[in-house]
Amino acid sequence: MKTFEELFAELQRKAAARDPRSGTVRELEAGTHAIGKKLVEEAHETAMAAQFQGPEQTAVEASQLLYHVQVMLIACGLTLEDVYHHL
Repeated sequence: MKTFEELFAELQRKAAARDPRSGTVRELEAGTHAIGKKLVEEAHETAMAAQFQGPEQTAVEASQLLYHVQVMLIACGLTLEDVYHHL
């Protein structure tokens, strides 16, 4: 198990390493439009899981949504502190 901050640090390292075998790197290279499409998809799946599939599947879908949010932040050159400033 990892924290939100630990995941973000891991994704930043992957982005910096630019390993073409990394799904994170491929997503970053696809750009913000493609990442945005994944965000919408995962948000929908999270909502549907909450309504129809129960807590466990909702947690799974929410974890995927948070992953794609972090990838978008990295693609946009943002940090978690940039986001925390607005919470």
